[in-house]
Amino acid sequence: MEFSSKAFKEGKCQGQKVVDGEIMPLVLQPPEPNKVDLESLLFALKENKDWFEQMIINNSAVLLRGYNVEKAEDFNEILEIFGWEEIHYVGPAPRTHVYKRVLTANEGPLSEFIYYHHEMVLIKECPKKVIFFCEIPPPEGGETPFVPSFRVTERMLEEFPEAVEKIEEKGLKYTFTTLSKNDTASSMRGRGWEDTFGTSDCAEAERRANAAGMDLEWLPNGAVQATLSPRPLTKVFDGRKGRRMWFNTAVGMHGKEHSSAMMADGTELPEHVVKRCEEIIEEESIQFKWEKGDVLFFDNMALLHGRRPSLPPRRILVAITK
Repeated sequence: MEFSSKAFKEGKCQGQKVVDGEIMPLVLQPPEPNKVDLESLLFALKENKDWFEQMIINNSAVLLRGYNVEKAEDFNEILEIFGWEEIHYVGPAPRTHVYKRVLTANEGPLSEFIYYHHEMVLIKECPKKVIFFCEIPPPEGGETPFVPSFRVTERMLEEFPEAVEKIEEKGLKYTFTTLSKNDTASSMRGRGWEDTFGTSDCAEAERRANAAGMDLEWLPNGAVQATLSPRPLTKVFDGRKGRRMWFNTAVGMHGKEHSSAMMADGTELPEHVVKRCEEIIEEESIQFKWEKGDVLFFDNMALLHGRRPSLPPRRILVAITK
């Protein structure tokens, strides 16, 4: 389905790319100067809901720009139009609930780069969509770069076909450590286990972790080590042209202080393969400068995303949905 809607005008943004014939991100703007208000946007989305959802699948990223979306309540109204079921966030990233479906994006130090990932890729039921709202754009940096996941798979298969198939056959094993208490000031993974699993009861935390597909080990210092295995290297999802997505977080967790990634049988991942994959992911990345009021829709099945370091202030809100 090509772009065709009188309710929106197709725009451009710096950093936009065409990947395999698809514009990323597809920029949608008000069709006329007198239709920048929130009510006009809500009406346009309501009248073109099915078409808009298909654009997210077709282009993987859709950016609404130029509308008067001012605050979390406005953002939530946009989300309510679609009726997507929300998903409870499970993970170590520090976040704060803001309003109804709306959370803050990772509140870890802005000086840190958040590595590329599919949101909640390690959890059995991860979100299909991730939606961002720019309330306060950063004065410098702070982009949310994203990567077409299938391109990583294609290039890794071109350069390391045997290694890719070997890892795929064995599966991946991840571990990560969740702190005993929150520490958002010094780490982008600073969420304590109570917030991570939404309970202060150890037995209940284990039950919830098991339901999400992970095993817990309680450490002497009060922290928790989670193990997830086996996990796939790639996945193919319905409606996405049979593309094989690089649906893992091996590079992001490999050899880090509080996390690890290896083959499910304990075999280490080849260092040169991990390093080259990191380079490929960066080479395939797409990014643009945030503007106040931007609303960005990601197909989480198709895109990895991250966060560039930035100067303060920066306030990006997020919703994750089925």
